[in-house]
Amino acid sequence: MTDQSNPPRAHKGEEATDGSLFERASGAFGFDPFRPAPVPDKLDETAMKRARPAKRVVAPGDVRTEPDTVRASEAVDRKTTPVPVAPVPTVIEGPGTAVRFSGAIHHIDRSRLSERGLIVPEVKNSALLEEFRIVKRQLHAVADERGTAMSRRVLVCSPLPGEGKTFCSVNLALAMANERDSEVLLVDADFAKPSVLSALGLPKAPGLLDALSDPLINAEDLVMGTDIPGLWVLSAGNPTDADSEWLASARTAEVLDRLTMGAPHRMVIFDSPPALAASPAAELAKHVGQALLVARADQTGRSALEDAVDLLGACPDIKLLLNAAHFSPSGRRFGTYYGYEG
Repeated sequence: MTDQSNPPRAHKGEEATDGSLFERASGAFGFDPFRPAPVPDKLDETAMKRARPAKRVVAPGDVRTEPDTVRASEAVDRKTTPVPVAPVPTVIEGPGTAVRFSGAIHHIDRSRLSERGLIVPEVKNSALLEEFRIVKRQLHAVADERGTAMSRRVLVCSPLPGEGKTFCSVNLALAMANERDSEVLLVDADFAKPSVLSALGLPKAPGLLDALSDPLINAEDLVMGTDIPGLWVLSAGNPTDADSEWLASARTAEVLDRLTMGAPHRMVIFDSPPALAASPAAELAKHVGQALLVARADQTGRSALEDAVDLLGACPDIKLLLNAAHFSPSGRRFGTYYGYEG
């Protein structure tokens, strides 16, 4: 070990002190030269480049000028002071901006529905209602999954006349009207042979074609109410000499967007003419997110279905709906559980 019994003495001119081991070591081994250099109290400030103030360019119409009789105490250069511009309010589509229907309420003759083989709202758990419950559930599921306005628009069509597309579209609308937290708008888009109003016993009224041909008419103002809760109807309207051209115009997107604007629980069903018999079906397919292609079990051929699918190809989701089927390979008969024969 190092002998520490005789610690070094302080140098001449230094105050003797016992101090700590570090202090004694500093004096013995000459650590003083390694002390930090003195720091001046104030450093010379280096000149810095500073940005010049930006000049605002003011349009001549955005400034106010004061008259020549301004008092000396108010002699402020106001010619370069722009007039504050009020911010433009942002309108966000939502429940508060929903386009609501407020048309007059019309009575639907229940006996007429029964005579035509349609769903009667007050009759619960019929075989027909059970079948269309299955259909509407699949349509609602797709609309909920995608969450877009297009997905809430459904085109009901058939390849050829007489295959039951109006029967299916009306029944589908009646079934959807039973939903507790939603509403359905049934649009008659068969301009040549409209039949929705006749099926429901509603009076003739202006409709979709009138809104397409006149930009001053809002389609939502032409929607008719019914005494079936949740069911609204828009007629085909007064025919023109250019029905297909109006439907193919840019205004169609604007009109149809207003029918679903801000209403996430509203479904719109279009009863269109047959795809292989008239052109409106192919045009409407561009504005819907789902399509039901009705095929009659004892009538519709495979080639007709394939041609119809090609014409409706603008729609991203096409489903096949088999109508008038009297035989089920699986033995499924809807309604028998509730005492009704399907």
